[in-house]
Amino acid sequence: MSAQRWILIAAVVLGVGYYWLSGGFVGLGSTSTPQPSSEVAAGAVGEPIAAAAPSGAPTPARAGLAIATFAGGCFWCTEADFDKVEGVVSTTSGYTGGMVVNPTYRQVSFGGTGHAEAVEVVFDPSVVTYEALLDHYWRNVDPFVADRQFCDVGDSYRPVIFVHDAAQRVAAEASKARMQARFTQRIVVAIVDAGPFYRAEEYHQDYYKKNSAQYRFYRFGCGRDARLAQIWGDVS
Repeated sequence: MSAQRWILIAAVVLGVGYYWLSGGFVGLGSTSTPQPSSEVAAGAVGEPIAAAAPSGAPTPARAGLAIATFAGGCFWCTEADFDKVEGVVSTTSGYTGGMVVNPTYRQVSFGGTGHAEAVEVVFDPSVVTYEALLDHYWRNVDPFVADRQFCDVGDSYRPVIFVHDAAQRVAAEASKARMQARFTQRIVVAIVDAGPFYRAEEYHQDYYKKNSAQYRFYRFGCGRDARLAQIWGDVS
């Protein structure tokens, strides 16, 4: 077989492999109806979670809980990162910050809806503060790039802190200023008011648990942890 044909075969295999690792085949043929989160009063996929306040902020299902919303690239990874935090009650992958109502994963991935892949974090403020969640967020994003996180490129992967009230905005702005003081390179993470949050399709929820091998290959292949170590490893 000629060298050119071997190169072509290798290119096809690598392309299919990357498509698989990034979830290109996930959900194909799925006919299941998405179910709401057990911790948040949520509608089916494409419906805003809970009853939205004028700002678009959803309402926690239990008294005493609060909500934070973060976009940090692939929501599989963001969800996995926040599930590790003590005091986090639940995480939900979804889409927010866009103009289209009821967006699907395909629409958001293709571009043009304005949405970012994001994670809604329901947490207990008596166990973990919003400021602590902000610190955790910074350590799990590349704060120097817009419209991209690690190997994922596009507007839907932009890093954003979506704030639900004035207190969250003050805390987020102060946190960003503290982080900026540690670096000479400009931090480009946006801080914007939260709007309607649309729960992603069910196969995206807890993806890192349901498809652990594929998730680990994807995260490693995307270079996420290597880049995070490069940025934050020597920053106290």
